[in-house]
Amino acid sequence: MNNQSKEMAKIAFRALEEKKAEDIRMIDISGISVIADYFIIANGSNPNQLQAMQENVEEQLYKAGFRERQIEGNQRSSWILMDYGDIIVHIFSKEDRLFYDLERIWRDGRDISPEELK
Repeated sequence: MNNQSKEMAKIAFRALEEKKAEDIRMIDISGISVIADYFIIANGSNPNQLQAMQENVEEQLYKAGFRERQIEGNQRSSWILMDYGDIIVHIFSKEDRLFYDLERIWRDGRDISPEELK
């Protein structure tokens, strides 16, 4: 994993925290997949919060010079996927997060604590 992806993960994590995201998880998938270094998964309690979380992640990463490759989802979505290449941010409603259970699917990845990114 490179320093750029680590920096991106830090910024995204802080941006989600600022918008009171719930249960933010970071999973290092660099050793098991070529699609990204990190998955960052969080959920919110309503569509407005999900949108605020997305906008803040986008804004903070943009300010740091990082551009998204692709964003899937909109104001009515209960799952927003933000692809930044080295990191992929998943923003869910609580129900969809439980249903899709990405943590189980990617359990071979390594959970990263926020302290490890410092």
